[in-house]
Amino acid sequence: MAVEHVNPDTLFRLPAFSQIVVAPPGRLAFIAGQGPFDPAFNLVGGDDLKAQTIRAFQNLKAALEAVGATPADVVSSTFYVVDLDEAKTAEFVAGMNAALDGAPFPPNASTIVGVTRLGHPAMKVEISAVAAIPA
Repeated sequence: MAVEHVNPDTLFRLPAFSQIVVAPPGRLAFIAGQGPFDPAFNLVGGDDLKAQTIRAFQNLKAALEAVGATPADVVSSTFYVVDLDEAKTAEFVAGMNAALDGAPFPPNASTIVGVTRLGHPAMKVEISAVAAIPA
């Protein structure tokens, strides 16, 4: 049984977003917030939100692969962006859509949150997710 995306006619629809995601029975993976760091904990992307976003999504993909999941198995995610506004939302979305070898991140029940600061002073983005691990 695959992850089911439900978008009732009574709620708005966006191409990269699902109002409801129903996970099949089995295991869930709760992925800690992924930021723009390499394995040696060096910040990637400098002051560039898009570059940081790409790296954070690549790190999320690596975390998913470590438990036998893919981005398509994500059922819920939360995106934290420092000083979020319309321009930064567009930059974040551009990074998200470029992160997975040019393929957009699959739709899931997601939320984007503007914050004043993250755990590292140079971080501009952090992504946490829940995935349904296929049997």
